Amino acid sequence: MQQESSLAQIQNFEGKYPKQLWYLFFSEMWERFCFYGMRGMLTIFMVSQLMMDEKAANLQYGATQAFVYAFTFIGGLFADKILGFRKSLFWGGLLMIAGSCILAFDPKTYFFLGISFTIIGTGFFKPNISTMVGSLYKEGDSRRDAGFSLFYSGINIGALLGGYACIAIAKSYSWNLAFGLAAIVMTISLLTFVFTQRSMGPIGLSPFANDPDKDKKKWYDYAVYGGSLLIIPVIMTMVAKTQYTDWFMYIIGPATLIYLFYEMSKYSAEEKKKLIAALVFILFSILFWAFFEQSGGSLSLFAANNLNNEIMGITLDPNGVNNSANSLFVIIFAPLLGIVWIWLSNRNKEPNTVIKFGLGFIFLAIAFYTFYATRFFANTAGMTSLSVFTLAYFIITFGELCLSPIGLSIMTKLSPQPLQGVMMGMWFLASAYGQYVAGILGAGMASPNEEATALEKLNTYTAGYHQLAIYALISGIVLIVISPWVRKMMQEVK
Repeated sequence: MQQESSLAQIQNFEGKYPKQLWYLFFSEMWERFCFYGMRGMLTIFMVSQLMMDEKAANLQYGATQAFVYAFTFIGGLFADKILGFRKSLFWGGLLMIAGSCILAFDPKTYFFLGISFTIIGTGFFKPNISTMVGSLYKEGDSRRDAGFSLFYSGINIGALLGGYACIAIAKSYSWNLAFGLAAIVMTISLLTFVFTQRSMGPIGLSPFANDPDKDKKKWYDYAVYGGSLLIIPVIMTMVAKTQYTDWFMYIIGPATLIYLFYEMSKYSAEEKKKLIAALVFILFSILFWAFFEQSGGSLSLFAANNLNNEIMGITLDPNGVNNSANSLFVIIFAPLLGIVWIWLSNRNKEPNTVIKFGLGFIFLAIAFYTFYATRFFANTAGMTSLSVFTLAYFIITFGELCLSPIGLSIMTKLSPQPLQGVMMGMWFLASAYGQYVAGILGAGMASPNEEATALEKLNTYTAGYHQLAIYALISGIVLIVISPWVRKMMQEVK
């Protein structure tokens, strides 16, 4: 009874946001500093320090990020069935700290070992903190989307700080120091969660918390911890050889769908329809992230090779801007857009979630056409405008805000409570496929000639961005056309 009362008290909060959201906000903010700081360094580190060619670095980036997001499904599954969200967060945080420390010690020698720790740690951390945010709200609470938008701005404060600081430190001072900074901020994230978790009531506890035999089932926890350490050599091998990544991606997606269809068989026809609607969102999110995640691959190399270093007379590192411009715009506009959604909802004029997704692709198409248009501002040496490049990120931000925070929210709305961790994991598994495809697309845009001039690289990459703009536009139109059918499957969920 005490747990039920505590949960009711949490969900019956006054105002726009529950206080627990702020605690999760700060924990996620520092974790995202670590994650995006390391993400922003990967491709440049592989090209400049490990001496990979650009095509190989794009494929390696896609493989690494694919595993990061694929393991969020596994982390969500273990959280649902064994650990609970809180233990999963703590264990994931410890693994991320360990991975960052390994890279800080000797990133060239132990690159794949450190990355493997980070992959598994993120898998335990990332999907479960988002699910806890959803648990702060009652079903049908119109403030949920605004809460996820605020939470998403917290993610991006971390991404802004980490995305710029880590690459700037790495290029100007030391790669070891940059990876060490990631370890420090991840420690801050973990301590923030540890000291505020008592305010969460029953949210995030192990499924065995009220089981009379819970002491006898502690070995389940130890099996998960041990298994996640034993699998690190396997992850190292698979990440280092992108062919193994191909095999993994061919298997994990179909296997996950089979498992989901098995779980769906336990639910009513109405709940099955909602889950089918969720799968539509997941499918289109794969396409979205395949385009959007050029930021860590091809756009990172484009920034290093083809951008000048001035925006309105201010000198900035082009890679730092590439890593952080989107985050800055999200910080500014995510809370404002959340307020707009509430204002429109109160007047029964808020566009439904499917239309929001469609709009996300339209903005994405305009943004990639702007990336393509940078070729018209280039000089004869192939160097082009950082200001126009940043404008493209300004546009792409609105596409992201129409899709990503709303996507997190809709997964919790459409999923039955026992499947919320799994469905959140599937949302991030879709991101894994998006990252995987992003690497393939980026490798396809890389010049086959490693001795190509900056002007040749400019033309090659921008031609690829023009194609992505067309594909994004088509995807947005398709989503808007099928929106009535998807809305019918969603039933009362908006």
